[in-house]
Amino acid sequence: MNDQLAEALNEQMNFEFYSAHVYLAMAAYCSSESLDGFANFFIIQAEEERFHGMKIYKFLNDRNRRATLSALLEPKNEYSSMLDAFERAYAHEQQNTRKFYNLADLALSEREHATIYFLKWFIDEQVEEESLFDGIIQKLKRIDKDSNAFYMLDAEFAGRTFTPPAE
Repeated sequence: MNDQLAEALNEQMNFEFYSAHVYLAMAAYCSSESLDGFANFFIIQAEEERFHGMKIYKFLNDRNRRATLSALLEPKNEYSSMLDAFERAYAHEQQNTRKFYNLADLALSEREHATIYFLKWFIDEQVEEESLFDGIIQKLKRIDKDSNAFYMLDAEFAGRTFTPPAE
């Protein structure tokens, strides 16, 4: 693995940790609105992002490259609505997908097959993430002002958990 690819993987690792930060800020917003199920959704999302960051951390170490941490940017902390939070989360996931595509392009150009194979898992994950957020946005738009449906969705998210996938 060349230095450019190792640096790009480090940047992505740090973006994953930043993503966890973003989702914790969204969880805090939900908690401030007394929407504990939605808060739980974003807390679980943050756990997934930390898992992704650690997966890259481990890969770098396994390839005898040093993982380097950088400062995290301050995330957005205020949202106009739950729909706003989810639309921003969806945009964030789309940005993350583009970043993984760029990483994959770099790995392909370097013919770095171990990294290409490693990144496939993340690209598959991004398909799932974008689909998840898009589906929730569509539900929130259909719910609109139906408070009963909104609180049913909040209750559904209260039961969301994260189990790291088996390696």
